[in-house]
This record gives sequence, C-alpha cells and structure tokens, in this order.
Amino acid sequence: MPVASLPSKYGIGCFSKEAYQFVDFLVEAGQRYWQILPLGPTSYGDSPYQSFSTFAGNPYFIDLERLIEEGVLTREECAACDFGDDPQQVDYGKLYKARFPLLRKAYERSHVERNEEFHTFLQKEGYWLRDYAIFMSVKDRFEGKSWDQWAEDIRRRFAYSMEYYQRELYFDIEFYEYLQFLFFKQWKELKEYVNGRGIRIIGDIPIYVAYDSADAWAHPELFQFDEQRLPTAVAGCPPDGFSATGQLWGNPLYRWEYHRETGYDWWVQRIAKCFELYDMVRIDHFRGFDEYYSIPYGHKTAEAGHWEQGPGIDLFYTLKSRLGDQSIIAEDLGYVTPTVKRLVEDSGYPGMKVLEFAFDSRDSSDASDYLPHNYIRNCVVYTGTHDNETVLGWLGSIEKEEKHRVREYLDRPDDSDRELACQLIRAAVSSVADLCVIPLQDYLGLDNRARINQPSTLGKNWKWRVKEESLNSKNARDISHLMGLYGRI
Repeated sequence: MPVASLPSKYGIGCFSKEAYQFVDFLVEAGQRYWQILPLGPTSYGDSPYQSFSTFAGNPYFIDLERLIEEGVLTREECAACDFGDDPQQVDYGKLYKARFPLLRKAYERSHVERNEEFHTFLQKEGYWLRDYAIFMSVKDRFEGKSWDQWAEDIRRRFAYSMEYYQRELYFDIEFYEYLQFLFFKQWKELKEYVNGRGIRIIGDIPIYVAYDSADAWAHPELFQFDEQRLPTAVAGCPPDGFSATGQLWGNPLYRWEYHRETGYDWWVQRIAKCFELYDMVRIDHFRGFDEYYSIPYGHKTAEAGHWEQGPGIDLFYTLKSRLGDQSIIAEDLGYVTPTVKRLVEDSGYPGMKVLEFAFDSRDSSDASDYLPHNYIRNCVVYTGTHDNETVLGWLGSIEKEEKHRVREYLDRPDDSDRELACQLIRAAVSSVADLCVIPLQDYLGLDNRARINQPSTLGKNWKWRVKEESLNSKNARDISHLMGLYGRI
C-alpha cells in the first residue's frame, strides 16, 4: 500500500491523520507488516523508482495540516489550492504547481535558521543533504533541466562555481534542507506510531539510481561515466518473450571495482539509511548483483547489450560485517539463472513468489516455482506487486488456457472471477511462506482501474488512491478472520 495511495485532503496520500488511521485499520485487520513503495522525491514520469536522490524524501508526503497547526500556513491558503478534483487519482501536474509555492511560504515564515533541531539535522545528514539541496536549487535555476545540460562549471562542480551557487542560492538551498527536515521529522513520528502498534514497515529501494540525480552529479566516481560525466553504458533487460527489443531503463551502471576498493562505503551508507527509515527492505532487481545487463550509451533499444559480472556475495558479506544482520527481501523475479539462485541462497535473504506468474503459459518452465505447493518457508508470497495487474484485473485479461489452470489448481471449476480472486488470496495466505503480502486493492476486490503501474508506459501510473470509506471495520474484520484461519495473526 503506497503512502501516495492513502486518502488525504490535499491531492496525495501523506503523513497525515489518514496515515495514522490506516495503521489502526491494519491493526484491526490482524496485520504485522505494511509494505510501501520508495519514499524518494519523484522526477519526470512520477515513478518512485526514478528519484532525484537515493537518500532524500518526497516533499509531497509532508502533512500540510501540521504546518497549519504550527502557524506557518493558514487553512485558507491550503484550501485555495487546486490539487485536482478526483480523490481516487493523484494529479501530479496540479500537485507540483500547488504544493511547492505553499511549502515555500511555510519555509519563509518558519524562521528555521533559529531552530536548534534543524541545525542538528543538518549535521547528522550532511553526508548527502547539502549536495542534494544544492542540486535541486541549481536545477531550478536551469529551469528543471537534467544536470548534464547545465553550464559546464557547475555540471562538473568546479570549486569556484560551487561557492558561487551556494552564495547566490543560499535561501533556495536552505528551503530544500527545510523540506527534508520536515519530511524526516514527520516520517519518524509516523514510524514510531506504526512500530508502537506492533507493525513493521517494509521499505523498497531500486538497485539503480537515476542519472538525473544528486547521487550521479555529486559522486560520478561511483558510476561508469566518461571524462565528460556521460554514461558509457546504461542499465536494462535483454529481449525476451515479453519484449522483442528488451527494456532500456537508462540508469547509470555502477563502477563495481571502485565500490569494492572503498569497502562498499556508499552501499553501507545507503543500506544504513534504509534501516533508519524501515524495519525490512526489499531490494529491487536482485539479479543485477550477480550479473547486470550493460547497454552501450546512446542506443535506442536494449538489443545491443551484454551481461557483465556484478559484485556477487562479496557486497552482502560486507554489509553484514559492517551493519550486522538486516532484514532484506531479495526481488528475484524474472529469468532466474542458477547463479542468481545461488546468490539468494548464500545471502540467506527470502526471495519473492508472485501467484500471477504461476499460471503464465508463455513461461511454463519456471511457473512451478511460483505455485504454493513448491514454496519453501524462507520466502515472501504476493498475489501481485505494484507492477502487476490487480488479481481481479488479471483474471479478466489472461488466456483461456491460463484461467483453466487457475480453476484446476484451486479446484474451483465454476467460480466467477471475483470468487477466484478470493481463492487466490487464500492460496497465498495458507501457504508455508513465512511472510505473505497482499496488495490492498486485491483485498478490496478492485479491478485494473486500481492498478499502480504498467511498466514501459508513461502518464497513467502511480496515481491510484483508496477511498477513505473502504478502510472500514467490516473489511478489516474480514481480513483478520482470514489471517486467524491460517495462523498469521
């Protein structure tokens, strides 16, 4: 259940009272975990997997009601903004135009420079925060352009240029630092409430960072860049039965030999930060640590790519030795080679099982791995993820042969799609998997209008929001009853 999908007054789910009410709903529903999407600031396309920073938080999630209570905004100012008129859809265009001017007003009235807690925060987060705030401020100065299109002196971070912009954009930089101060303060309070009610939060991080990010601009040495700080190769996936030209993600690839030489310091910082924010972390595209697909920069498709060796188990041994045992989920979906399977086993992390993949006629060789009777305990089962159709939507779109397989497996020859969807949830909950995560849309029996993301498409994703009235006691009790039946309370 993404934070953005929660109900709230101001256009997007956030750390508002509705988030706390959702936690109460989870408690009533007998839940012990809440899995969310990445919390980073989103860029073009609105994807939480393409963020301006791997460390920063999304200012959209700051609760405006709290700022009204603090006296830095008025209720009338917030009410006068147009955040969109559909409570079930995020309108990112309107959100961007309305929210940042409001937050700027809050900053200008906050006198945050006198706040000791703010200065403590700046010190603690200094290893990433200053670069991020400068990055965003300069980005605004260059009308939102990607950093590779900035003037060369600041693009390459020449010392005189860095000094100039820090002077010239002093208040803009402090504004972005203030936003992060608010974000982390409010998130910490929400997480304390969540944990206090017996629930753990599962966070999610993409393996790669966006090219247009503070990470890539401030630390080019981490990535496969040339002397002009352009990528020499980018990430993606090869052609397969789902895409004839493969997937061209475009993210910069890591210079793994540099990471190894530095004792994986950046990764240690990144994962340590994650465990300040979350109790458990899902790492996206785990296969990229075994082998990663490298596509020469400038190509329009992924067809010219080739496989390169990743860091392997060495990275995870280092993380364990420096951070101790951490609760990590390996996103090991897709084509899994024997070496990837070995890496997941050696790490000890649970892998993922997605029921929607179990009946796919295009990929029957691996399908059995996703059928519940083949699960091991050390795994996490999902009906589907944010990248999949809802279960009800999926049942309405699959081939006749695939639906026949579903009916046979569940022994439900005459059930409607809605009844089959309930049985698939039951199959996941009743499995031996140590952890079972069901998207809220599936518990509510929603169709593909409630789908979160359709990969390789733009403009229609990351928008769905739940109706406040759906988070009611009857639905919570129904979920809790199912948890009790199968010993998951």
